[in-house]
Amino acid sequence: MRFARISLVRLLLVSLSFAMAVPAARAEGRIRIAEQFGIVYLLLNVVRDQQLIEQEGRKLGVDVKVDWARLSGGAAINDALLSGAIDIAGAGVGPLITVWDRTYGRQNVRGVASLGSLPYYLVSNNPKIRTIADFTDKDRIALPAVGVSVQSRVLQYAAARQWGDGAFDRLDKWTQTMAHPDAAAAIIAGGTEITGHFGTPPFQEQELAANPNAHIVLDSYDVLGGPSSATVLYTTEKFRNENPKTYRAFVLALARAADFVKRQPEAAADTYLRVNQSKTDKKLLVSIITDPKVNFSIAPQNTLGLAQFMQRVGAVRHKANSWKDYFFDDPALGQGS
Repeated sequence: MRFARISLVRLLLVSLSFAMAVPAARAEGRIRIAEQFGIVYLLLNVVRDQQLIEQEGRKLGVDVKVDWARLSGGAAINDALLSGAIDIAGAGVGPLITVWDRTYGRQNVRGVASLGSLPYYLVSNNPKIRTIADFTDKDRIALPAVGVSVQSRVLQYAAARQWGDGAFDRLDKWTQTMAHPDAAAAIIAGGTEITGHFGTPPFQEQELAANPNAHIVLDSYDVLGGPSSATVLYTTEKFRNENPKTYRAFVLALARAADFVKRQPEAAADTYLRVNQSKTDKKLLVSIITDPKVNFSIAPQNTLGLAQFMQRVGAVRHKANSWKDYFFDDPALGQGS
């Protein structure tokens, strides 16, 4: 509950600051972007550090002003987007599918691009927990947003595979909303009811390196059947239609950032450290960026299975037949899935 209150306070502060800075009716040339924690947001870190949106905007004849905010959890991100506090939301595929379904036929929220495919690990510091079937009432699994985040949805997907679709939410009662830095600290220190953390890089790698009891219980790639986009960006149809040049500048900036990360992983790691004012070991960051399982691409990858699972168990009403149902059509995304 404490972390939920913190997220709500952050959302209110973000809404207030943007409301004071931005008039109700504004001309094209301003974009408000919300991100979360972890190296999965590396492309946005590069975009911000190199001012790529501003550069691409000038090429299109628009002087773009960019505002950045950081929230924790897909629920807070979705609330900020629907309240008009932000224009671009950064969260997992689960929150995207949730808000796409919720706004179907109204605000029509859809995906803008992927931020890359990275495996998410459910890490436990309890030696007795080797599979998801080993969690008990004494355990709590930290994740960014109970019932909404991509980690929560992947855990439900894993539960459905273990016990059947009717028991997809079997583990929900043991999940707890917590920001990744706090959850990682709990796993590393031990001695609390938090015995599991379904996290994101680099926090999961830090846990595995710092606590000898920490080990991987679940790999998101195993659940989803291979590499898949974990974190994505999305917006409303209204923003996209009313700000075509700003939107185009944003997508082009993302594509440039993806190319930069692939060509210069060490410089990309430096960017992460600088933008986030992080003390994470640079070698660890470079190892994540260059991991063969990691692909920093803006084209969504292997997202449809999770979307269809969510509809099958009643988490959302609308069934997606293609990834293009919940992503805006854009040639820059290429052959997504």
